Amino acid sequence: MSAGEQLTDFERLSRQALEESVLRIDGRVRSRLNQARQAAVEAASARRRPLFSRFFTLVPTAGAAAAALLVTMVLWHHGPQLELPIVAESSHPAEDLELIADGEALDLVQDGDGSGSFYEWAADQTEAGGGESET
Repeated sequence: MSAGEQLTDFERLSRQALEESVLRIDGRVRSRLNQARQAAVEAASARRRPLFSRFFTLVPTAGAAAAALLVTMVLWHHGPQLELPIVAESSHPAEDLELIADGEALDLVQDGDGSGSFYEWAADQTEAGGGESET
């Protein structure tokens, strides 16, 4: 604290109590405490390693993490692959939807006896090679 700052009662009493406790300790103990404090400060400053030595301690850890990530990606990429169903080339889903949505096609099935004779006729025409319509 600077000399210009006012001390509160608590701070003044605390300082006084600490100074009295220091005076009660004999000189030999104070000397040993001071030596221990100096040794601790010196050891703490000596323990600081340069930045490059800290870098070399992190390299093996980073390498292990990168290797684990690589193994995970390789195993996940080459996992079991399911085959997609093969759709017959002759039918296309869009054509099927067009047939279902076509209202006139349903009328052809329902006309007459409802037995689907139109489809039998169309199949016969296709097999006979007479795909031309009669109009």
